[in-house]
Amino acid sequence: MDASTSLATHHDPQQHDTGHEHHELGWWRKYIFSTDHKVIGIQYGLCGLVFLFFGFCLMMLMRWQLAYPGQALPVIGSALAHFFGPNTMPDGKMTPEFYNSLGAMHGTIMIFMGVVPVAFAAFGNFVVPLQIGAPDMTFPKVNAASFWAFGVGGLIMLTSFFVPGGAAQSGWTSYVPLAAISDRGPGYHPFLNGQTLWLVGFIFLITSSLLGAINFITTIIQLRAKGLTWMRLPFFVWTQFVTAFLLLLAFPPLEAAIVMQLMDRVAATSFFMPSGLIVNGTMMNISGGGSPLLWQHLFWFLGHPEVYVLILPAFGIVGEILANNSRKPLWGYKSLVFSVLVIGFLSFVVWAHHMWLTGMGTTVSAFFQTTTLLISIPSVIILSAFFISLWGGSIRFNVPMLFATAFLPMFGIGGLTGIPLAFNSADLYLHDTYYVIAHFHYIVATGTIFALFGGIYYWFPKATGRTMSEFWGKVHFWPTLVCMNVIFLPMFLQGMLGMHRRWYDGGQGWTLSGEHIWGLSGFQWNSPISWAAWIMGLAQIPFIINFFWSIKHGKKVNDNPWEATTLEWTAPSPPPHGNFVTTPVAYRGPYEYSLPGRDRDFTMQNEPVEPTERTRRKTVEQPVLV
Repeated sequence: MDASTSLATHHDPQQHDTGHEHHELGWWRKYIFSTDHKVIGIQYGLCGLVFLFFGFCLMMLMRWQLAYPGQALPVIGSALAHFFGPNTMPDGKMTPEFYNSLGAMHGTIMIFMGVVPVAFAAFGNFVVPLQIGAPDMTFPKVNAASFWAFGVGGLIMLTSFFVPGGAAQSGWTSYVPLAAISDRGPGYHPFLNGQTLWLVGFIFLITSSLLGAINFITTIIQLRAKGLTWMRLPFFVWTQFVTAFLLLLAFPPLEAAIVMQLMDRVAATSFFMPSGLIVNGTMMNISGGGSPLLWQHLFWFLGHPEVYVLILPAFGIVGEILANNSRKPLWGYKSLVFSVLVIGFLSFVVWAHHMWLTGMGTTVSAFFQTTTLLISIPSVIILSAFFISLWGGSIRFNVPMLFATAFLPMFGIGGLTGIPLAFNSADLYLHDTYYVIAHFHYIVATGTIFALFGGIYYWFPKATGRTMSEFWGKVHFWPTLVCMNVIFLPMFLQGMLGMHRRWYDGGQGWTLSGEHIWGLSGFQWNSPISWAAWIMGLAQIPFIINFFWSIKHGKKVNDNPWEATTLEWTAPSPPPHGNFVTTPVAYRGPYEYSLPGRDRDFTMQNEPVEPTERTRRKTVEQPVLV
């Protein structure tokens, strides 16, 4: 149902103002405790980017330990001991416990506090209502509650660094029984410990995502502009729509599992704790009877749809940028839409490929191997459609387009290297090695994060009325692209040498790491990888300066600087309360570029169809076979 069937919900903002006198909101109400979808989207974006940078800094600390194990971190090593606690970096040297905390919190922060809030919540909140011609989200106060639940969850996660024992040390997957008995040494506090705070913070993060998902689904169904039928929706809206369903259906089982694990830690239950567990030579005094594998099933039932929560919004962003900068419609729009829907369905029946080493039977493993291979098909269709969309286009290589086109081969590498992991026979060797790290990061880092950077450069003019510097954008792009590949490509080699992903000493004692490949042993590759990571950290400085400098000093642009076609570019920049000066009506599809007989090479969705466009094609005469 589109908004044409419920016109009562669509008020012209100007007419609304004449009927009701609005008082000016104060600064706190307008910019901090706002219910405006645009402000909330920007809040999500800024917080998510801060968390991404913080999580990246944790990884850079880990890279020092991997490249130079046991050596004191110069300059800041001693200061970190004062910041995180004396048991983390004594004399500037990283302890194994602190390394484990960094690994667990890096994964948690980057995924659940960084990429998901930026890709889904930030871009979704800001862009989706504008693209569908809506004045706001369906439930503005629920939207605000979603952001503040995210803020509380993030604050609890950060607080865990400063409690006795430090942050969670059981990995970002929080596997039991390790996670259930972690931090139980001298001075144990049942609540103020890293692992318990990780669980409590996660409950708030999940609640935030569920509130947002309900809001997105309702908004897209109910508040579409008149004439904006399903097959006229921009591809980005479709990806956000499916992503919202993934979150809504996959997160509740994990939230229930987290509550159960929390009870195992603080209330002596045994949902996941088996009988006969011996810790430090002593039998644990628990009821037992729980299943550690149950936690893995519940976690990965969310964990694999979560991968597509990370990648589907990136597909949508890249699709918008490619169509705009190739000046032609996305090739195979309907095939793209149906591919996203198929991905959404299949993502719920592939989770056990993360669990090949748990000893599942051949029938079950054959099923999950088959579904894992099947889900690669719609991904290939989407990537192929993007490549074909470039063919014959009048391509403009601005900064958003650089990130979007770089996304294509980077995601392709990530997808192709995942195929061996679909087979349990290959995974027996590659499981938990650096090969898995490289595969996943080619999907999320060189894939999703590149798309997010492209989206920021692309929609920045709509949010601020100004554009970011093209020169500094390219200074940001090229070192980032090169360093990303120097970081992750050698990890495939390390993984095939058998190097484990969680070794605190970087694998220097592993016999296979002594074998040389491309001139270096597996352990020796840690050094160039680490230097590339640190250089990439420096490469983000131009982006940070460019971003904040351009808010006030960037070049002023009109409402449609990219000469795009979708409805958000019909709104003023930045959009006012209610978004549109007049309620938009959609008359055509989202990517009407380079139509024949037009003075311009773009035709916006709110432009009525002209009589000359209604002429039918002449029937092509079929050749007569003699």
